[in-house]
Amino acid sequence: MTPKKSYKRAFIIIFMVLVLCFVANISLGSVLIPWLDTINSLWGGAVEKESWRHIIISYRLPKACTAIIVGSGLGVSGLLMQTLFRNPLAGPYVLGISSGASLGIAVLILGSTFASATTAALLVSNWGLVGAASLGSILVLIAVTVVSVKVRDTMAILIIGLMFGSITAAIVSVLSYFAPAEQLQRYIFWGFGSLGNLSWIDLLIFMGISLLGMILAVISIKPLNTLLLGENYARSLGLNIKVSRFLVITATGLLAGSIIAFSGPIAFIGLAVPHVTRQLFHTSDHKTLIPAVILLGSIIMLICDTIAQVPGIEYTLPINAITSLIGAPVVIWLLVRKRKMLF
Repeated sequence: MTPKKSYKRAFIIIFMVLVLCFVANISLGSVLIPWLDTINSLWGGAVEKESWRHIIISYRLPKACTAIIVGSGLGVSGLLMQTLFRNPLAGPYVLGISSGASLGIAVLILGSTFASATTAALLVSNWGLVGAASLGSILVLIAVTVVSVKVRDTMAILIIGLMFGSITAAIVSVLSYFAPAEQLQRYIFWGFGSLGNLSWIDLLIFMGISLLGMILAVISIKPLNTLLLGENYARSLGLNIKVSRFLVITATGLLAGSIIAFSGPIAFIGLAVPHVTRQLFHTSDHKTLIPAVILLGSIIMLICDTIAQVPGIEYTLPINAITSLIGAPVVIWLLVRKRKMLF
């Protein structure tokens, strides 16, 4: 069987698994809804209880769609960073985007202590949090992008991104030290991550930003494949390194930045999914890897969210805890096996 035919079969199987995970995610929760009623709710058919339709359409369906956007976006942005820096441990937040968003949220929540009650309530609304996280991540992204134009060495950009993260973490620590317990608790809760706070309007905006990032990622496929040969060889083939680097960083910024803004800092998915994909497909060709990462990232995020819902119980676990419990062992397993990372 040729690789192209085997990849086609693999994609069909993965897509079917994605559909099953999607339906399971919508069916399971504190209220267990039969699969047939779940499918009927999605297609407008008859359901045993009308309240089930409301639960699915108003809450679970947006959350499942958010899980797909988050999983695919983190997977692709992680893949882009690992290829750009040729580092198997690079993730979507390696540029300091997560730290910038955390700083924006920290300034908003922890700084709201000094505002009036009405102003504080307005600032610390859902859109206030999205705006603060977006502004923080955009400022860091602009700084890193400016540096990427001036610096020739890609590894220097990685180190600069880590330094930005250290600076913002220090500022957040100072703000946390002086913050009241209530504001500090709210900031900690934001750090847990959440997939269930978006309305359909929020989801459409989130989807639009993520789609733009995905388009830039697809445009970058040929430069990414060329970069695998090394920067010097890529230059000899006529690749404009600065333009390619700018495209990859912008795509990562749009994907990772929007995810942090709308869902919080979701850990380990962006680091683990690209490695799982390479192990399954045994290729470094981004024409195959990018669509595969989109599907596998969506599946893993849906599974994590289903576990976090604790089916049959009214409690919901922090999504970040579940992704870390699943993602960290995967990374450890990859390091222990010491298999070739296909870079």
